[in-house]
Amino acid sequence: MTAEPELTTRVPDKPALEGLEDKWSRAWAEQDTYAFVRPESRDEVFSIDTPPPTVSGSLHVGHVFSYTHTDLVARYQRMRGKHVFYPIGWDDNGLPTERRVQNYYGVRCDPSVPYDPEFTPPAKPDPKRQLPISRRNFVELCHELTAVDEQVFEALWRQVGLSVDWSTLYETISDDSQSVAQKAFLHNHSRGEAYLSEAPTLWDVTFQTAVAQAELEARDYPGHYHRVAFHGADGPVHIETTRPELIPAVVALIAHPDDERYQPLFGQSVTSPVFGVEIPVLAHPGAEKDKGAGIAMCCTFGDLTDVQWWRELRLPTRTVIGRDGRLLRDTPDWIANAEAYAELAGKTTFSAREAMVAMLRDSGDLDGEPKPTQRMANFYEKGDKPLEIVSTRQWYIRNGGRDDDLKAALLRRGEEIVWVPEHMKHRYSNWVNGLNGDWLISRQRFFGVPFPVWYALDDEGQPDYEHPILAAEDTLPVDPSSDCPPTYAEDQRGVPGGFIGDPDVMDTWATSSLSPQVTTGWTRDEELFRLTFPMDLAPQAHDIIRTWLFSRVVRSHFEFDCVPWARATISGFVVDPDRKKMSKSKGNTVVPSEILEKYGSDAVRWRAAMARPGLDSPFDESQMKVGRRLAMKVLNASKFVLGMGPADGEPTEAVDLAQLARLREVVQQATDAFDRFDYTSALETAETFFWSFCDDYLELVKERAYGVENADPAGTASTRAALQQALGVQLRLLAPFLPFVTEEVWSWWQEGSIHHADWPGVDELPAGDSALVDDVAAALIEIRGTKSNAKVSMKTPILAATITAPAESLTRLRAAETDLRAVGRITGEITLAEGEHIGVTAELGEPPAKR
Repeated sequence: MTAEPELTTRVPDKPALEGLEDKWSRAWAEQDTYAFVRPESRDEVFSIDTPPPTVSGSLHVGHVFSYTHTDLVARYQRMRGKHVFYPIGWDDNGLPTERRVQNYYGVRCDPSVPYDPEFTPPAKPDPKRQLPISRRNFVELCHELTAVDEQVFEALWRQVGLSVDWSTLYETISDDSQSVAQKAFLHNHSRGEAYLSEAPTLWDVTFQTAVAQAELEARDYPGHYHRVAFHGADGPVHIETTRPELIPAVVALIAHPDDERYQPLFGQSVTSPVFGVEIPVLAHPGAEKDKGAGIAMCCTFGDLTDVQWWRELRLPTRTVIGRDGRLLRDTPDWIANAEAYAELAGKTTFSAREAMVAMLRDSGDLDGEPKPTQRMANFYEKGDKPLEIVSTRQWYIRNGGRDDDLKAALLRRGEEIVWVPEHMKHRYSNWVNGLNGDWLISRQRFFGVPFPVWYALDDEGQPDYEHPILAAEDTLPVDPSSDCPPTYAEDQRGVPGGFIGDPDVMDTWATSSLSPQVTTGWTRDEELFRLTFPMDLAPQAHDIIRTWLFSRVVRSHFEFDCVPWARATISGFVVDPDRKKMSKSKGNTVVPSEILEKYGSDAVRWRAAMARPGLDSPFDESQMKVGRRLAMKVLNASKFVLGMGPADGEPTEAVDLAQLARLREVVQQATDAFDRFDYTSALETAETFFWSFCDDYLELVKERAYGVENADPAGTASTRAALQQALGVQLRLLAPFLPFVTEEVWSWWQEGSIHHADWPGVDELPAGDSALVDDVAAALIEIRGTKSNAKVSMKTPILAATITAPAESLTRLRAAETDLRAVGRITGEITLAEGEHIGVTAELGEPPAKR
């Protein structure tokens, strides 16, 4: 029989961190280390709804931190014996991708341009002079560029060490994703949850698209208050407005019903300045008596308050701002003074404002000069101009904004989710309680999932929006711009008596809200869906609770009558040292590839794990050095332990047993922390013990472990066994955090991957009194301190020492006297004396001669 090779033959002479990421990333890919293997029972699975990153730009260090947090949980659950379903996807449709394609290729989409199968982008793209191309050509370029971006993203995630199953990779614009999104929409429509409506819509004039409530961002915007006179029977009625260009769109003046100043005017009429339009004066409790003049003009539409008043008071619609952000070029029929309106026609809101103020001055209806102010205006989160409100036809999904029963049901869904940290639940409930309208899901864009809808045209070529033609589920995915509805032919497209396709695409959140359905194989893979849905974990950042998290709850509530996952773990932002959110515009972002190359992935992951769930974390590059030092210490300490040779015995010495007993406590604490999804505390517990293990225990027992002359063979065997047992446990405790270095060390002496090894259990380690560990650590500190204060080498012998300690500690320290004598270089007598605290006084010998 061939003898087993000695353990040391697999330990490198000079272990190094460099190259571990490439080595083990390749090995994990080749060996399918993280592939999801389907078990028999759902109870054996831990499934994760991984956020699909937007691939329209670059990842920053905040992404690395938050995705690492999820990976920590995945690796822990895998070691606990779960079959971890950990998919990954790319969110590649939507406005960010379109903007990137426009700038990268120097093109813009124009649906009126015919498709060119031979089209190639400009050799020298000019983002300021974009070439118009067909929608189909534009979408092809979107696919081309996102494919390049996705390769870069995948390489980075592999370098970080995400243990995702890459065979599950999906795209939110793929045929599968489109089928799921269109099928879910058809189900929503059939149940009455999705509907088409002509209504006031928040509109971004730059991007030419509707914007949902969840995408709003309130920002300070400079403006002026204008005190303007409307004409009443008993004299002028002054209002104050920041938007005088909307005077042609005024449908009422509104004051609070209890405001005595205006009670005589309620039910009366005034006429608008310049245009002379008759305007009713009405009461509404939403008017603020203490703001401005206490009476406001209601326009259709200047802001969301106008929409509320218009709807509740059933006011007429007098829209003057079009989708292009300019005032209508034709004089509206309710305005008699066409000559005055001609001064505004076709102008941007800014230019029209200036022209309107000039006319008010000329007419004497401007009371004083405009006063500068800062007002809060709604912006699209990706836009740089205030939103307008225009009347458009859009698709909506009910979300409780106008249905108190549905709102209550969605609030109850929030209670069913376990939130980590718990206080993040309030962000969800606050959002749901603050909804004032349904979820607008259609966008006037090009690269997205089209609605599976057509409209019949009447004899005059007008669409029949009341009776949309819906695609059959077995035909999905469809594109109404190129596919025909049932019973129609292509030559009937756009002609009277024929049809048109719905020109819009779904909002990116309307497709991302279905990530659980996409990843778990809903309606496509019944076995996978049974094993993985509802999912176990929804990790994400706190800023998209109102969008991604809420929208997934809505879709799951409607489709399955349950929440889509059991738990939501919320990560904070990585901020700069001044606690400001990192952004490209501020120039304070950190490129993750640079720190990964400089410090290594394990070091970056260590720093990420120190950011607690839900809390923002200031970024300091120097902290990576601590993580790298830990990773390097794992290599060196492991080499030291395994360099002792095979361990043939069992731990018997008091110091060894105490150390293992303390490790047993650490295992329990780290396990409890991970079970609470508190990965930071799990790391802190394991790391604190590891440094004590290296600095104190290894130093204390190394003489005995080496089996030096006169050493007790039984003591040597005990120590070697304890060292290897402790090393195996600690490597597994650190494996979720430092996957590369722990896999490397594991390969020196164990078969298979450490990431499929069992998470350590307390039953692996002896129970007992671990207090000796603390006593020894305190004594070592005193011994080292004595030499340090004397400014002599740690190798300086101690001729005599007195150790004082409480009585119970003295009893324990007697068991460690041999080891203390060795590590402290104590050559003479040791006196143990009772005292309040552990302390050491020593008589030092001559320092060893320098060679």
